[in-house]
Amino acid sequence: MSTATLTISSKNYSSWSLRGWLLTRMSGLAFEERVMPIDDPNTRAELLLLSPSFLVPCLSHDGLDIWDTLAIAEYLDELMPEAGIIPKDRVARAHGRSIAGEMHSGFANLRSALPMNLKGHYKGFKVWAGALGDIERVRTIWKEALAASKGPFLFGDAPTLADAMYAPVAARFTTYDVALDPVCEDYRRTVMNWPLMQEWIEAAMAEPEELDELDVEF
Repeated sequence: MSTATLTISSKNYSSWSLRGWLLTRMSGLAFEERVMPIDDPNTRAELLLLSPSFLVPCLSHDGLDIWDTLAIAEYLDELMPEAGIIPKDRVARAHGRSIAGEMHSGFANLRSALPMNLKGHYKGFKVWAGALGDIERVRTIWKEALAASKGPFLFGDAPTLADAMYAPVAARFTTYDVALDPVCEDYRRTVMNWPLMQEWIEAAMAEPEELDELDVEF
């Protein structure tokens, strides 16, 4: 099987790059990383939430370019079904797709109020009121999935598409010191201690580039 290329942007700031990278690593597909420079106008627009990017993440494989995160997940699941990116059980599969799709298209207030910044930590951060509804919805999604699966990941023992989609939220909750109930806090810790997340975070910490617009003192 030919080696793929995954185009991403900043590991510190780009939640969508993280999702695409996690999914590709979870699949077991060999790939090389291509990192878009942070001073690229399209990259900055995506990181500052000014416009969506069709450049990252983008998986190139066998002559195909797949640039939407859910499309990447579906492609990888078809290519490497044994990886279990999408649950095999019909009920869990439908549930997982539903909550992944909800994250993909929603939560605009959460994204704006709590931009991803793995290097930052704002203890006692006061969350903008407009984002509280999104945070509560995330808590509900996590608790419902964990109640059904018994954890530690949203659909059981191993991470799936849904965990990749919500991993940046766990990172945001860590950065901005968001208070969680015990069930959600345990899940947040599970995600942050996930070896793939630890690998990504280590690389993010080593990035020299910074976006001053996302590094203000709150």
